[in-house]
Amino acid sequence: RSQLLEPSKSSGAKGEGFDVMKSGDARVALIGFPSVGKPTFLSLMTSTESEAASYEFTTLTCIPGVIEYKGANIQLLDLPGIIEGAAQGKGRGRQVIAVARTADVVIMMLDATKGDVQRELLEKELESVGIRLNRCKPNIYFKPKKGGGLSFNSTVPLTHCSEKLVQLILHEYKIFNAEVLFRED
Repeated sequence: RSQLLEPSKSSGAKGEGFDVMKSGDARVALIGFPSVGKPTFLSLMTSTESEAASYEFTTLTCIPGVIEYKGANIQLLDLPGIIEGAAQGKGRGRQVIAVARTADVVIMMLDATKGDVQRELLEKELESVGIRLNRCKPNIYFKPKKGGGLSFNSTVPLTHCSEKLVQLILHEYKIFNAEVLFRED
C-alpha cells in the first residue's frame, strides 16, 4: 500500500508525495485528465492556491484544501492529471488512483469538448482498480479478531467472489484473524 502512495526512491525528484493526512468531515478527490481545470476549481472553492498553467502536468503532487460548508469541514484534494493506462502505472497513475480510493467522494473533472470520451476512460480506469462509481458499498460485515483465523460466511450464493479470494485479499493487508459475512453477491 505504501508503494502506491509514495513515489519510488529512485525517481530522483524531491516532492511532497501523494499521501495527505485525512482531515475534516469528508474527503473529496478531484480527478481528471491534464488541463481540465482542477487547480482552478480548488483555488476558487478554497483559500488554497494550486498552480495553474497553460501546459499539461502542472500539478505533480496532491494539493489539499478545505471547504467549510454549514459547519462541516470538507477536504478537497487536487490530484495530478491521469492518462489512459493510469491503473497500470502510467504517469504515476497508480499513486493518483490510490489517493482517490481514500476519498469519500470522487469528482471527475472533464474537458467540455471531450467530455464523453474522457468520462468513459476515467470510469474504466477507476473501475479496473475497484473504485465503485455511483454505487453503494457492498453489504459485507467485517470484524477483526485477536485469534481464531478467518471465519467466512455468506447468506447468498456468491458468483463474483470466493472464500479463497477473500483470504488472499485479507492476507495482502496482513489480516489473518477476522469474521467476514457476505449479505449480497
